[in-house]
Formats: sequence, C-alpha cells, structure tokens
Amino acid sequence: MKPKVLLTHPLLKEAMDYLAEQTELELATSQDFLPHSELVQKIVDKEGLLCFLSDTIDQEVLDHAPALRAISNCAVGINNIDLKLARSRGIIVTNTPNILTEPTADLTMALILATTRRIVEADEFCRQGRFQGWRIDLFLGQGLQGKTLGIIGCGQIGQAVARRAQAFGLKIIYYNRHRLSPDREAALKADYRQLDTLLAEADIVSIHASLNPDSDHLITGDKLALMKRSAVLINVARGAIVDEKALAKALKTGQIWAAGLDVYEHEPQIEPDLLSLKNVVLLPHIGSATYETRLQMSLMAVNNLLEALAGKTPANLVKDS
Repeated sequence: MKPKVLLTHPLLKEAMDYLAEQTELELATSQDFLPHSELVQKIVDKEGLLCFLSDTIDQEVLDHAPALRAISNCAVGINNIDLKLARSRGIIVTNTPNILTEPTADLTMALILATTRRIVEADEFCRQGRFQGWRIDLFLGQGLQGKTLGIIGCGQIGQAVARRAQAFGLKIIYYNRHRLSPDREAALKADYRQLDTLLAEADIVSIHASLNPDSDHLITGDKLALMKRSAVLINVARGAIVDEKALAKALKTGQIWAAGLDVYEHEPQIEPDLLSLKNVVLLPHIGSATYETRLQMSLMAVNNLLEALAGKTPANLVKDS
C-alpha cells in the first residue's frame, strides 16, 4: 500500500507527478496561502509531509498527526518546524541543502547593483516617460571599486558572494560565529571583523546568517546607527534578522543610504513604511528562483521524503546543530 502524503503547496510538475506516482498524495492547496487550520485538518491520517518555509509545523500540527513519520522541508532552513518536538516523536526531518548557494549569491549581487546604481528608480523613471535625454547628474549612484563589502554569516552562500565580489574590486570583511581557517580567508581575500566593527567599516553590508535565537533581530536600530550614512544593507537570509521598523526609519531619515531585501520579518507581510520608500529594493523571496534550482530542490525534497518513508536514512537528514 502506498503511504499517504500531504503536499502543502504545488511543486514543479515533474517532481509533483513523480511524488503522485509513488504515494497516495493529497495537495493541501493550490493557492499561495494555506490556513494553519486546514493544515491541521488535512495532516490527520498522513504518514509523510512535504512542506515549505511558509508552513508552520508546530505542536498543534504534530498533535493532529499520529501517523506522521517524515517531514520533508523544501528549503534549506528549518526554523518553521518544531524540530525538537518532531524528534521526540521519532519523526524524521529533512531539508534541501547545498543547491541554493549559487543562485542566491547571484541575486545578492543583483541587489547590490540595483541599490548602488538605483536601477529600479531609473527603470520607473523611463516607464513614466520622464527621460528627456542624458544629464550629468541623472540618477547618480555609487561605484563598487575600492569599496568594502561586509558579509554577516560566511557559510556557503556568504563565501559564494565573496568570490563574486572580488570581480567587482570590492574589499571583503566578514563576521561569523566561527572564524574561517587562514587558508579559507586567504582564498576569499576576506578579513575577519567583530560585528560592530564590520558595521562601522563596510560600505555594503550583506546578511547571509541563519535565523536562530542569537541572530533574531541581530540588526537593530542601534546597530544600524553604527553604519555609514552612505552604506547599503542587503538581506537575502531571513527577515527576522533585521528589525524592519528600525530599518524603515533609518532609510527614511537618511541614516543609511539604501537597502535591498528579498526576505521579510513577517513574511509575506512587508513593513508598510518600506513600501513607500524609493531607496529600498523589494523582492518576493526569489533568492533561489531559477528553473534549474527550483526543479532540483523539488526533486530533492521528494526523494528525501520517499527515502524516509521507505525506512532508509535520507541523504539530507537534518542533524543536530
């Protein structure tokens, strides 16, 4: 008998068809938002769950899932899952690591260029029919050569950004919970800094840390006050690392020059004060959104779940941190 599986949102077709062949599959919703109450209702008889960062897998969900044996999270992060409780009930949890690095690093560079060169403002200017010809002071931005990029969280994605940044002539400094080896620092041409020093020194601050109790609201109003007035803040990691209200105030008052965001503190809600500001570029969480990456992600999540339900140890089992 095929195992009963709940898929919270559609995957790319190839992956979803494959999952449907191997399991008794129920798709919870084809909409962008799945009410928590519906998730609780539909999980009751399921042995497997394939979910996303937007799905909160908490005690209420797990209490209504007596048959649940495996949770496959189609994401690298697992902060949407009560991991401790799941493990205490013998539920296997998997994720999709190591495939988001390159596209997310690419998007980071896109946000750096979009903010420093005011790309979105200039595009809107043209679409409004306001371009009347070349002008020496039209949309003056900031160059990158010789500037300092400060990377907060220098794991795989942070290091991929550092490699790209070298091509733009950026000086690289970084802050990490654990300092990199001297060989790795040399390869990346990156110098270690304490957080406050990095914030004060960097022209561009790019966040690539994971979300945990230590990094929740790591960037507060006080931290933003340490940054240069000409500085740019980029966040493609997790929204809650930045106090969005404080960021909106810093942008509005000119305390920092610009920001580029792909993630939000209360996603999908965006701090209303950010929406009206010209000096912030806002993206809808598309860091990994290339077809190739999202298909690989979908297939990895499916295979993780099928391996777990077959009694095997999944290749991407979430281990103790």
